[in-house]
Amino acid sequence: MKSTGYGTPFYRSRDGLVFGVFKGLSDRAGISLFWVRALYLGATVLSGIFPGIIVYVIVALLLKPAPILEVRTDEDLDFYMSYTQNRKLALHRLKKQFDSLEDRIRRMEAVVTDREFNWEQRLRSGH
Repeated sequence: MKSTGYGTPFYRSRDGLVFGVFKGLSDRAGISLFWVRALYLGATVLSGIFPGIIVYVIVALLLKPAPILEVRTDEDLDFYMSYTQNRKLALHRLKKQFDSLEDRIRRMEAVVTDREFNWEQRLRSGH
């Protein structure tokens, strides 16, 4: 998901100068950040200062920030999209996964700490 080009999602960059819109656009399009900023500056000066600033702020508010961790699978992308759209749902999914893992650990602890679990016999037999 980290490659540049038109198949990648368009995000605001987390390390941009103001809101990261231009850095995100240059990362996605694979062009120099300088040229993106120069094109915007030229268009803003030619159209009037305020329309360019308003468009920039609207785009910054509409775009999602880039994921902190690299998105490697479709499941990662689904989680990121659900998190940016509905944080309560994402937290519910995380809690559900945590509870599932906690239940598995408790079952493993119950088996290992059971009185009938014979450690010496298991260690000697290699199982």
